[in-house]
Amino acid sequence: MKQQRTRSRTGSVTAPLPPALTAPLAELHSRRAGRIAYYADEDGDGRPLLLVHSINAAPSSFEVKPLFERFRGERPVYSIELPGFGQSERSDRVYSPALYADAIATLLEQVIGTAADVLALSLSAEFAARAMLAAPGAVASLVLVSPTGFSARSMPGPGAGRMVHRALTVALWRQRLFDLVASKPSIRYYLNKSFMDTAPQELVDYAYATAHQPGARHAPLYFLSTQLFTQDALTAIYAKLTEVPVLVIADRDPYVTFERLPDFVAARPNWRYETLAPHMGLPQWEHPEATCQLLEGFWRGD
Repeated sequence: MKQQRTRSRTGSVTAPLPPALTAPLAELHSRRAGRIAYYADEDGDGRPLLLVHSINAAPSSFEVKPLFERFRGERPVYSIELPGFGQSERSDRVYSPALYADAIATLLEQVIGTAADVLALSLSAEFAARAMLAAPGAVASLVLVSPTGFSARSMPGPGAGRMVHRALTVALWRQRLFDLVASKPSIRYYLNKSFMDTAPQELVDYAYATAHQPGARHAPLYFLSTQLFTQDALTAIYAKLTEVPVLVIADRDPYVTFERLPDFVAARPNWRYETLAPHMGLPQWEHPEATCQLLEGFWRGD
């Protein structure tokens, strides 16, 4: 994928975004989701693994780097760059849960082509679950790390989300607002909240770089307006996952709560809940060995 330096409206030069992973970078096109970039290491044998990063102001495949590096060579491993982020299309358009689910399902069906283990972080857990419902034969198992949708607090309705988005995207301040959210101190502050200690500098640096690409504000402003969340995701999405094994890894998270999770899992034999405590939502960074051991056992059916 060819990259060029781009001059922003302020006149500053935006450096091309380097790869998040040291793996081949490819792309496919979806009618709904547009150009979708993904990393792939297909050298390994066995069941493919698809990794899905989270949604925030500056996410990318860098978030799943410890998992990608651990399992590459042992099995085919893929990491999708969701629309509006990373190396994927960042056009000014409507971003929605359906668009993200379509991107994941398209990669599963058109590129991987056989039932894969899928692991998704935070809000992307909702998108991965939607994708599995849309393409059930494409998913062999699902791992949800610190997933949204299990909080006792209800999400705002779609009307409220649209009103917030209109306020956030007023031309007079939309870029300035995003620049504040995507500043280096802001990114470091919010990433540090996701670690028991402090976030790795390499994670902070890449988050800053990906948040300063052309079109970087479009998808995050939909996220900040709450329009990417599904109302009552527990009933609307998760309760419908009754056929494949599902593992939830969740301890504490500064942005998500899990009050409804224990009872939900206890009532469903195909669901499993592990904490891997202590962590703040990114166990693949704070407890990489324990996380990988848990995943391997889950995929074996232990």
